[in-house]
Amino acid sequence: MPQYEDYVNWRRTFHQFPELSDVEYETTKRLKRILESYDIKVLDLPLETGLVAEVGQGEQFVAVRTDIDALPIDEQVIHEFTSTNKGVMHACGHDIHMASVLAVATRLKAIEDQLNGRVRLIFQPAEELGYGAFHITDTGAIDGAKAVLGYHNYPTLDIGHFAVKPGVITSSVDRFEFKIKGKGAHAAKPEQGNDPIIVLGQLINSIQSIVSRNLSAFDSAVVTIGEVSSGNTWNVIADQAYVQGTVRTFDAEKRDYIEARLKSIGKGLAEAFGVDIETIYHRLPGAVENDEKLTNDAIEVAKQVGYNVEIMDKPLTIGEDFSGFSQKYPSVFVFIGSNSEYDLHHPKYDPDERILEKVPDYFITFVLKLLNEN
Repeated sequence: MPQYEDYVNWRRTFHQFPELSDVEYETTKRLKRILESYDIKVLDLPLETGLVAEVGQGEQFVAVRTDIDALPIDEQVIHEFTSTNKGVMHACGHDIHMASVLAVATRLKAIEDQLNGRVRLIFQPAEELGYGAFHITDTGAIDGAKAVLGYHNYPTLDIGHFAVKPGVITSSVDRFEFKIKGKGAHAAKPEQGNDPIIVLGQLINSIQSIVSRNLSAFDSAVVTIGEVSSGNTWNVIADQAYVQGTVRTFDAEKRDYIEARLKSIGKGLAEAFGVDIETIYHRLPGAVENDEKLTNDAIEVAKQVGYNVEIMDKPLTIGEDFSGFSQKYPSVFVFIGSNSEYDLHHPKYDPDERILEKVPDYFITFVLKLLNEN
């Protein structure tokens, strides 16, 4: 049976050979080779990347999920196992997540005949694109799950610390775009054009007023503009402008309202200034919502395996496409400390590998608890 040193080696190999979302072909092959070397069954599913493995027997089953994709980031951490794929890095710790769940799979395989049911291990692609969970759920492989369990390493928590809350724990993550088409002209003859930059200024002010002037002070939402562009020189009126940004919300009503408000702003400014504005709203991961009973179970199990448990008083504004599972099945998602000086998605993100010591214990203890319940 593999030991901690094996988990670390798995993690380092994944880290050294990262792959972007939806092209995790070699990662999938590597996962399959490791699983099959321990005689762990890999389900035959219509997946191009990612896989679902299974241990145990019987009708009931519990699922444990990890993500497998990396980010388009040029790594700035020097290790013997630094990324060899230039411009691609496991800057979110999915390499740690994979190693953790491989440890869970192989250790459960060693006690397979003692399991009162099955465990399905989900190695999910394309989490960073926000829709990878649906690649898995669309296969039907998780239908009927008693529970789906997941976690994310969290750099601002110390090793041995564990954080969770019932209900909504992460926000929905959406992206908006505005494509403004005006009429270009010589900068000295503005009357011959229709300046999209004038519209751009009004648009920015209007977007920034959505939260401050349309939502209650007791509501939580974030609307942030991340990119603005127009023109390419000093003496020409551009013919178009572009704005994009993100919306973070914690409930469906506010999400719907902000989407409608953004579209209304685009339509109104187009009419007011006589330009064409295309407003595009992309719905990405929804909010992750934890089942109350499973959250209480998670807290009990975490304490049992030795974690210092913190109950979060509010959700995080980060996105997590585990929502694709929590929207369909009883689920719980937690955060476990990885103690990195730099945060997720940073080129100097460098988690403490000691996180791998307890994570497998948490999931194995939790799985056994759920399978042995009436």
